[in-house]
Amino acid sequence: MDDHRPTPSSRSSELGEFLRTRRAKISPEQAGLTPAPTVRRVPGLRREEVAQLAGVSVDYYVRLERSRNVNASEAVLDAIARALRLTGDERSHLFAVARPARTRPRPLAPQRVRPGLYRILETLSEVPALVVGRRTDILASNALARALYTDFDALPHRERNMARFIFLDEGARTLYQDWEGIARTSVAALHLYAGQHPHDPQLAELIGELSLRDPDFRTWWADHDIQRRTYGTKHFHHPLVGDLTLDYEALDVTGDHDQVLGIYTAEPGTPSEQALRLLAAWTSEPATPHRAHPSAQD
Repeated sequence: MDDHRPTPSSRSSELGEFLRTRRAKISPEQAGLTPAPTVRRVPGLRREEVAQLAGVSVDYYVRLERSRNVNASEAVLDAIARALRLTGDERSHLFAVARPARTRPRPLAPQRVRPGLYRILETLSEVPALVVGRRTDILASNALARALYTDFDALPHRERNMARFIFLDEGARTLYQDWEGIARTSVAALHLYAGQHPHDPQLAELIGELSLRDPDFRTWWADHDIQRRTYGTKHFHHPLVGDLTLDYEALDVTGDHDQVLGIYTAEPGTPSEQALRLLAAWTSEPATPHRAHPSAQD
């Protein structure tokens, strides 16, 4: 097995890799440039073309991409974001890795799910709902979410994580009808988190394990794609109730920006709604949300 283990890199190397992968995705034509009639040795834009589009010197951009102590201003980063046609999430990531905090990072405080959130999960007995924390750790879930995915509470604490489930649980590859799309989104969400918390040791452990055990993760982590999960539609094939098409909403939890309340619903009157009701009837245990940790998740 390949023993290459990419881990969340320092902000400086992350900046260079991120910029290189972003300009490789844009052709001169897409950027509004007329390329010279010569053979291009690299995909996408050249460094000098990004510099031209951003209105900075080639030397300045090269030093920025090589992370050579360039203190880029907000205006310069905005110009580069426009030149590379970054999404809102990609722009946020660029600022996070290009302008790190100058103070020494503090250890992350343990995450706790408020009692009110547990009560909300109790009331959502007819739809799958869960609370996702840092690194996509599963902090709490209701019975229907555990029936849809897996019984996270039966797993060791360190394995109660959505990214681990997606890449390392064989059942996930048949549960998701578009496993690759879901898996790529998971990697992109972890990259966004890594830009915000590059010194998280548990993140480094997670990325190292997934990179070692799954070649797809290793490849997609090197792509440096960035995406925040907010809402959308997922297609499942559940072993008990068959196909389900569920809409999901990822709602930020007030008081902890690293916690998200995820809720899945089916369109009324559809076979998916009927399948979800069957799954709810199958879950005979009381609809009490479980914690992924006895009290907290670091």
